[in-house]
Amino acid sequence: MQRIVRSITAALVGWAVLAMPAAALTYAERVREQVLPNGLKLLLLEDHKAPVAVYQIWYRVGSRNEELGRTGLSHLLEHMMFKGTHKVAPEEYSKIIQRNGGNTNAFTGEDSTTYFATLASDRIGVVNDLEADRMADLILKDDSFTPERQVVMEERRLRTEDSPVSALFELISATAFTAHPYGWPVIGWMDDIRQATLEDLTRHYKTYYAPNNAFIVAVGDFNAEQLAAQIAKAFEAIPAGGAPPEVRSVEPAQQGERRAVLRREAQLPFIGIAYHVPNLHDDDAPALDVLESVLSGGRSARLHQELVYGKRLTRDVGADYSYTSRDPGLFVLYAQPLPGKKTADIEAALLAEVKKIQSKRPTDHEMTKAKNRTEAAFVFGQDSGFFQALSLGQYEVAGDWRAIDRYLPAIRAVTADDVQRVATRYLTADNRTVGMLDPLPPKPGRRVAPSAPPPGMVR
Repeated sequence: MQRIVRSITAALVGWAVLAMPAAALTYAERVREQVLPNGLKLLLLEDHKAPVAVYQIWYRVGSRNEELGRTGLSHLLEHMMFKGTHKVAPEEYSKIIQRNGGNTNAFTGEDSTTYFATLASDRIGVVNDLEADRMADLILKDDSFTPERQVVMEERRLRTEDSPVSALFELISATAFTAHPYGWPVIGWMDDIRQATLEDLTRHYKTYYAPNNAFIVAVGDFNAEQLAAQIAKAFEAIPAGGAPPEVRSVEPAQQGERRAVLRREAQLPFIGIAYHVPNLHDDDAPALDVLESVLSGGRSARLHQELVYGKRLTRDVGADYSYTSRDPGLFVLYAQPLPGKKTADIEAALLAEVKKIQSKRPTDHEMTKAKNRTEAAFVFGQDSGFFQALSLGQYEVAGDWRAIDRYLPAIRAVTADDVQRVATRYLTADNRTVGMLDPLPPKPGRRVAPSAPPPGMVR
């Protein structure tokens, strides 16, 4: 699972669990679920700790739903959703939210596109009406589309073309996935963005932006029954659309190591090693989540202790696993060498840590620390309405929001043998893709972006 509060001290988790009522940890008992006749699903969670509310509308469309030659449409449409309707002028959406004391933003991922606002709970009707309006009546015109397409192209230049590490992870994904759309970037390939047409975008909007392909998550200080009635009033006149095309692509099992080298102007080299792994729908997912924490859950975890403190090889090292991806994804190890160190030595050191955990299971202390850290992040996240809404949305996109209640029990049940078993099963030579950034010296006067961990959702 993507963690938002990883830095919380794991030792506090015992107090946190005891301090919170048991019901507060069970979403199924607290969330009001309702589906309108047009297919729009509502997930409403009352939380009266503060007079604020988080409102999120999720569309089940991301880069996963695109096709080669038309990548990046989901992210481009996210930009265009702020360009106005017949009722709301271009760029006025955010100003209306701000005038009502709130803030708003959006993000596009591989599996979904999300628009959200946080504001005083008595103003939640404002964002509700705005979202219904632009779901049904977005104006898509050339005079706004053409300049916004240039904005997205510039965004890609800044985030990927001029960021060697981001470009490397883009290359790793493209190499690891040969059949599944997870292999192309959320923001899209540059030529696809450049060639995108207004007709492409309009078709994308009409295909995926319908109530039966969306759901609303709201968390905060409101009456769920009353809010459900408000949402129904705002959205019920919008007709359901046709069933969106299914994503039928299945990534075949990898049958040998793949390697990719990126030669780009950069300050330091970088290495990423990716393995195909299952997601939350598989019984091995909790053990993979704990494995990630054992390897890179803070500075006391294995990778940091061995490669940063012990061998003094790297300045940055870690692991990443997306528990709630819609389809099976990747388990990634990554590191950046210290100046003067070779990527070959870093690769050998990373693979040595993999072999070590495959040959000898984690200690009881490592297991307790990893589980406590994971549980602490989750439990303390319940203090955030946004975290609760985000978690519900991620699990719903992945298949079922109720699965969130099975997360902590599954993590607690993981044994050291389970962690060793999944490391042995999935972190194999035939299942890995190795990507290396081979830095070229920057041209005189040219600045090169610093390193960064694996990129997440495009905002």
